[in-house]
Amino acid sequence: MSAERKDAIASAIEKALGDPLLALGLDIEAVEITPAGKRRILRIAVDKDGGITHEEVAEATREVNRILDESDVMGEQPYTLEVTSPGVDRPLTLPRHWRRNKGRLVKVTATDGSTFTGRVKESDEERVSLEVSGKRREVAYADVKKALVQIEFKRIDEGE
Repeated sequence: MSAERKDAIASAIEKALGDPLLALGLDIEAVEITPAGKRRILRIAVDKDGGITHEEVAEATREVNRILDESDVMGEQPYTLEVTSPGVDRPLTLPRHWRRNKGRLVKVTATDGSTFTGRVKESDEERVSLEVSGKRREVAYADVKKALVQIEFKRIDEGE
């Protein structure tokens, strides 16, 4: 399957699922179609403010199955559906991603090539406020080339 065809199918899936998942309070974060032998794997990442529970993933899976069964968007070739929450390796690309990661440590690569790590303090539709080495730093999303949440096993401010 060509990249253009995969993108067209992913876009059609996102369009078909957008409103029904929004009705469940969920945003679609990613739609990926991967060939797997004679089948395909359809991965749909969903999220919401405050994170998503296993029960909400199960409810989203039922809704996605229902919608895809009623449409022909996936065609005749068999596929396996996986509905998940976004992994920590997903880059922060939208204002809601920053909002949902308030308090977390994020490594930022700026458009000028510099890198820094800071804790997300506040964010809005245009920029994020990070605490970098004890100082507040305002960063416009337009100045961010890449941003990834950093894994922390024990935050310093959590105490013993």
